[in-house]
Amino acid sequence: MKEFMQYYEKIYPQMYRTAWFYLQNKQEAEDAVQDAVLIAYEKFYQLKDKEKFGSWIMQILVNRCRKRMRTWFRKEECMEDICPSQEKSLSEEPDFATTSAIKQAFWELQEEERFIVALSVFGGYTSEEISGILNKNHSTIRSRYRRALQKMRKKLEV
Repeated sequence: MKEFMQYYEKIYPQMYRTAWFYLQNKQEAEDAVQDAVLIAYEKFYQLKDKEKFGSWIMQILVNRCRKRMRTWFRKEECMEDICPSQEKSLSEEPDFATTSAIKQAFWELQEEERFIVALSVFGGYTSEEISGILNKNHSTIRSRYRRALQKMRKKLEV
């Protein structure tokens, strides 16, 4: 338990930021992180290389976030209906138009592209770490990240 907590305390802020940006809802992000931590705690003994704890638990978090989003879409609920308070908090941001445009460009990316960008920008992960999380080739992650940023840049220039 003590060893798990030491690893967990280091990564919690990144987990929460990633989940929040992915799910766009405070309660859903907290629930996803909590679910991921519970699963990771129960299976911590199976992790052979403790140095890979960060990428391992982030993969669990990614799966929890995806599962939550699939549940939303099965219910055919609009994401705005899930978090109506988001509009109020966004309107209080200093540059609402820019922030809104960036978020819209982000959400127009494909799911994998969004996740790569979120892990890199908000989670602070390198492309090598992301490749471990997503089980993809390192060069594939770099090129998809670059393409995703180019897509966002084009959307923002229009």
